[in-house]
Amino acid sequence: MQAAKTFLKTWKGWFDPTGREQRIKDYIHLANQLVWKRQASFLAAAVLAALYFDPVVVFMGYALVVVTELLDGLLAHKSKNWDGQDKAVGRQILKGIFVNTALSALAISFFIAQIANQQVSGGHFTPLFFLFSASVFAAMYNSQMLGILLLRISIYGVAFLYIALLDVIRYNPPFSSNIWLEFFTLIFVLYFIFDISITFYRRYQERIEQMKLIEEENRRTKAALEVKSQFLSTVSHELRTPLTSIIGSLELVRNNALGDMPDNMKPIIGIAAKNSQRLAALIEDLLDVQKIEAGEMRFHFETLCANALVHEAVDSSAGFASRLGIPVKVIDRAGGARINGDRNRLIQVLNNLLSNALKFSDKGGVVTVCSEVVGQRVRISVRDEGLGIPENSEECVFGKFSQIDSSDIRKVGGTGLGLNISRQIMNHHDAELRYESELGVGTTFYMDFDGVAEESDKAA
Repeated sequence: MQAAKTFLKTWKGWFDPTGREQRIKDYIHLANQLVWKRQASFLAAAVLAALYFDPVVVFMGYALVVVTELLDGLLAHKSKNWDGQDKAVGRQILKGIFVNTALSALAISFFIAQIANQQVSGGHFTPLFFLFSASVFAAMYNSQMLGILLLRISIYGVAFLYIALLDVIRYNPPFSSNIWLEFFTLIFVLYFIFDISITFYRRYQERIEQMKLIEEENRRTKAALEVKSQFLSTVSHELRTPLTSIIGSLELVRNNALGDMPDNMKPIIGIAAKNSQRLAALIEDLLDVQKIEAGEMRFHFETLCANALVHEAVDSSAGFASRLGIPVKVIDRAGGARINGDRNRLIQVLNNLLSNALKFSDKGGVVTVCSEVVGQRVRISVRDEGLGIPENSEECVFGKFSQIDSSDIRKVGGTGLGLNISRQIMNHHDAELRYESELGVGTTFYMDFDGVAEESDKAA
């Protein structure tokens, strides 16, 4: 009953052009992949049988199998460009598959039956094994369409019964004879083949359903990501304009542009200004994330001097370092080494690394920025003498909205986006951003670039 329901469900699905196209293409693709494997097995069977039986009869049967294989090849070529929309073409291809399946199964059955006809003693182990192999092969690789599978298995089943009845007809043995035992054994074999055929078909159906679920989930995920990206972009842009006005107004108040500010208001205004700047940084980071995810972040590549890039980044962070009382030491070892990159984006990455190094350093510590040539690459490193990063924390370090210390009482604030954005910027430069750290000693972040030869080197 279950098999009948499955069969009816399958044929109902053929009215769906998309499902029909998928099944036909899966069937044809797998048939093409296995053509040499099939022919190698049948050729081996023909050669083996020709050594012990009439080779002319054997190779005549094998020739029929080859002809049906050629018909399959022609059908595969015809269905290659079918787009799945033209139902008439789909019906023609399906009809061709049925005809070719019937001819192929009949040719294989005839080929094997001729071997069985010539074997007059010792049972029919050789032809039955060939037929069993062909049946299992069909169960495994023809599971895309139940009708095709059942047609081939049914023809093989008739061939099984024919071979099983050969000795019964020839010798008319008593019921206690081993010939009858072999006959009933073959009945069990037929049941086994039918059972595994249905099992393989059900597995294929489950894979199809899983693929549909995955495709639907993928579609929903893409839609959700697009909505999220649009939401982030809209909210960030809408927040940035009024926030800029708020920051500007607070700075005017702090600088006494509107008159002397009472002393008791200065701490409050200072806190408001500081938090406004943090909010502005968060908005800028969100906009960068949105641009990267949407593929809208633009890069303007040029040849840059590694040492000059380091000095520019250090100079731009000098004010922040001075407020924290952390000295920044610069080591120039790169000479005139050059890299290819977007100046503004690389300064953004370096500023982020310097900011983190300064924030996580204790008073008395030193932040060291070094540019050097390592092998064929140009390296810029930023080293601090802070607490360090625990082992196996890379996912947290470079993840979105994540920090090593995410508690409410952490020492420093931040969006948790800076290093994620930095790594993605480096990826667009075909460069590497990584770190080495030891607890209680400090952390070093490395930016490794492919070097660019100077003009004099190119000329040489």
